[in-house]
Amino acid sequence: MSTASAGLAVKMGYKNVRVYLQGTPGWSKTGHNMFASEKFVKSGNIVLIDLRAKEAYEAGHIPRAHNIPLASLPDREDDLPSIQKAPVVVYGDTLADAEKAYMMVKKWGCKKGSIWHGGVATWKGPLAKGPTPAEITWKRQMGKGEVSLADFMKAVEGNPQQLILDVRTNDEVTDGRFANSVHIPLDEIEARIGELPKDKEILAHCTTGARAEMAVPALKKAGIKARVLVADVECEGGKCTATE
Repeated sequence: MSTASAGLAVKMGYKNVRVYLQGTPGWSKTGHNMFASEKFVKSGNIVLIDLRAKEAYEAGHIPRAHNIPLASLPDREDDLPSIQKAPVVVYGDTLADAEKAYMMVKKWGCKKGSIWHGGVATWKGPLAKGPTPAEITWKRQMGKGEVSLADFMKAVEGNPQQLILDVRTNDEVTDGRFANSVHIPLDEIEARIGELPKDKEILAHCTTGARAEMAVPALKKAGIKARVLVADVECEGGKCTATE
């Protein structure tokens, strides 16, 4: 998305435009905080953790939040389902508390952790009251137009009816690409759409799925059946791996 946005900025007349290619995965991997949007906290498929004391939580908390006081969090790793896959959002009395919890779940392997900045004080909607649910549950939900990781990997292994489309930048693919893939950067998709076969289903990917998702409308407009892989893709030494 950053490359496409940069291109629009240049067309609008901006001269000093740069792109942070590593995106949110690279930002998080280097130790920086990630902050959740209000929409994500309100309706995203997440695990929301309230780090405050039990009494404060029961008096009023963000809907869908589970109460795990910060002091108890180190002993609750096993209570968080699919910690490596679930997007975990934390909030507390202070940003410092939220940052401590955020770093903790990252060490446990959470790749999609984030912070709700400001806690209940900045929440614009109504608050819920009462005790925390007895159990924390989470299940991966595939969105419309997504391809499962299992089906994507079958196409990588070889499926004559499908083709992998890599929409990462030229610099990114120097570290490796999936087998049976075609590389066309996102900002070149419309100009090079004729290079893609219309008799095969296209499975598009990038590093997270965000840019690939932007490519799908252009593919469908050209009469090409397409789905997107929403997963973390990492390539090194010529080999690529994908994890949901």
